[in-house]
Amino acid sequence: MHELIDWLVSTIGAMGYTGIFLLMAMESSVIPIPSEIVMPPAGYLAQQGKMDLTLVILSGTLGSLVGAYANYFVARWLGRPLLIKYGKYVWITEEHFQRVEKFFLTHGEISTFIGRLLPVARHLISLPAGLAGMNHVKFTVYTLLGAGIWVSVLSWIGYFIGENQELVARYSEHAVIDVILFSIVLVGIYIVIQRRKARSRIPS
Repeated sequence: MHELIDWLVSTIGAMGYTGIFLLMAMESSVIPIPSEIVMPPAGYLAQQGKMDLTLVILSGTLGSLVGAYANYFVARWLGRPLLIKYGKYVWITEEHFQRVEKFFLTHGEISTFIGRLLPVARHLISLPAGLAGMNHVKFTVYTLLGAGIWVSVLSWIGYFIGENQELVARYSEHAVIDVILFSIVLVGIYIVIQRRKARSRIPS
């Protein structure tokens, strides 16, 4: 891990904001590059005065959006036709497919936003969004919001803690736990709001 962090610091230092953008685009797609080992070193370089923290966060966030769209379009233009044609052979019926579409048409915003914050889910959430053909404006806005928060947290960890890799790893783990708890609370609030809306639509 120490060698990997050193390599990332040197790579980001050499490639600059383009390196952050590319690594986070890869992280947001199906390539398993954890953001927890990309953004803190970039934040550390900003603390050293070698990069600008705002541009670091912007590069990471935009890279996340591009990677998310790669998954979105793969699911939309390749996965969707394949599932419609061959899904029945793996027990994915047209009814299942319609449920995914309906869910994302109704709850795509909260799903995309929360998905960008959670480990593993952030790599995959764009796939059902693409399958369902989620609105591009909504997908972009909520992907940027979720990715921006997560990228900012990791960048600030690297900025304020510096090169102490043990502390960076510890605080990154705490950050993961915190965003999971935040997501649970947010989902709970969302469910309550949706239920109240549903009740208000029922004629008295």
